[in-house]
Amino acid sequence: MSDEEYFPYKAETFKMLGAAFEVYKRIGNGFSEGVYQEALANEFRLRDIPFEAQPRLHITYKGEQLQRVFIPDFICFDAIIVEIKAVTLLTDLHRSQLFNYLKASGMILGYLLNFGHEPLLERDRILYTW
Repeated sequence: MSDEEYFPYKAETFKMLGAAFEVYKRIGNGFSEGVYQEALANEFRLRDIPFEAQPRLHITYKGEQLQRVFIPDFICFDAIIVEIKAVTLLTDLHRSQLFNYLKASGMILGYLLNFGHEPLLERDRILYTW
């Protein structure tokens, strides 16, 4: 596996994570996910990071679109799904949620950003290949 296959969107990831680190540095932990989502959207705008907040991802089954949708917190650069948490520690349930978002969207890269962790922003990178 080449470096580009293992680390896709390296430059975009660097910019996106820089914005997340700035939010964590400025407001720390202890707030709700909604606070972090709003602050991160503001930071993305300040850094000219293209994003869509809470897009609806449709699921198809045997060629038919289901009524249920997935709604991740952000899609950045039309390529990276970002899911925000404000919990003590990320769990496999959080990872499964992001994995399903990737599977539903056809995208290959996602990040879990946990603003509830102390003393640093916790982050998990999930690379989906099928």
